[in-house]
Amino acid sequence: MRQRIRCLTITLLAGTTLLAGGCSSVMTRVGPSQGYYSGAKNDIKMIKDDDTGWAMTPLLALDLPFSAVVDTLLLPYDYYRSGSNPENDSPRARVLRDEQISGVNNVAPHYE
Repeated sequence: MRQRIRCLTITLLAGTTLLAGGCSSVMTRVGPSQGYYSGAKNDIKMIKDDDTGWAMTPLLALDLPFSAVVDTLLLPYDYYRSGSNPENDSPRARVLRDEQISGVNNVAPHYE
């Protein structure tokens, strides 16, 4: 029975670590193009920042190797996006394009 509990605990911890790893890599790719290795760069930038809280620093240090691996796997995607205009890839620009295509007007506020 103890061996099953130990095996289950190890499996849950490993699974959680793998699922949580590379968060910065995913988050930086949601918005406009950030260049190559954007997740690892974001982790390092936040670790060096004085405004980062004491609880966040170890999590960022834990996430850094996973973000580097995910960034390496996503290099072809970053290369594909490298020639695009970052303003055209923003979520706001995509929503505005979709509204124009669908014929819906004045749904999202236009700030200029």
